[in-house]
Amino acid sequence: MIDATLANFRNEVLTASQTLPVLLEFWAPGGDPDGLLGPLLEQLETAYGGSFKLVRVDAIGQEKLSAAFGIQSVPTCIMLVNGQPVDSFAGVLPESDIRAFLERYVPPAAEEELALETFDDTDPQAVLQKLQDAVTAAPTDDNARFDYVRQLLLQGLEDEAKVAFAPVIAQTGVVRRFDSLKRWMDALDFVTINALGEDAGAAFDASIAANKRDFDARFGKARWLMAQQRWTEALDELLDILMRDKVWNDGLARKTYIAILDIMEMPKPKVADGQIPPEDATIATYRRRLSSVVLS
Repeated sequence: MIDATLANFRNEVLTASQTLPVLLEFWAPGGDPDGLLGPLLEQLETAYGGSFKLVRVDAIGQEKLSAAFGIQSVPTCIMLVNGQPVDSFAGVLPESDIRAFLERYVPPAAEEELALETFDDTDPQAVLQKLQDAVTAAPTDDNARFDYVRQLLLQGLEDEAKVAFAPVIAQTGVVRRFDSLKRWMDALDFVTINALGEDAGAAFDASIAANKRDFDARFGKARWLMAQQRWTEALDELLDILMRDKVWNDGLARKTYIAILDIMEMPKPKVADGQIPPEDATIATYRRRLSSVVLS
């Protein structure tokens, strides 16, 4: 899955659709309050083994693309073949309906491919080995690499994570979840370079108490919290920035907030045909909070 902009639309969408179907997902904060469609489409992209390409478009941030496709509501998905839109659907559909939609244009996914695995985190080494094997078997599988690098970082293996991430670092501008990993690694580097220890929180709090709009201090504290994997506390700090200034520093707080949600999200469990995997309640809550602030 990649994010489309005017700059990369021709290559990533129009040109790509000459060789395989491209599914455009137009989305916006609050358009899918429960956050179900995006993760489901990403799972299906993996399950169908690259027989179609998933591309997301921020309907608000990319107004010209939204206008070009006549987007009336979000989420809306449009299938492109040979550079032309051939079909579409709006809203969040059951998995079985989305699969039926896809199979008008792509070969059916094999049952074993649809059995999307989750990992037992009771044995960290076994999890890492399975994820590493998945990357070795499919080095261009973005989801496999994201899961592997994410697990390395969760286990504190920063050097190994950077090595595993190096082959895709140039894609951070187009693959959102790679950008999310990069923001996490930047937070870790920020803490290391500035030698921020356990007492750094008090220093940040003092700066914030003196000036509630000291967004640099708030953002620094959020990164310090990210480095400790204190995700919800970091989200709360970023939300404070957004409530006071939605566009501070070119949307840096919003982008980092979305990155943390990506990092927090675990692989979805397999569910019965026609059902949508449940979303973690904490992630759902923080998605709704973001939508409420951004759309207010």
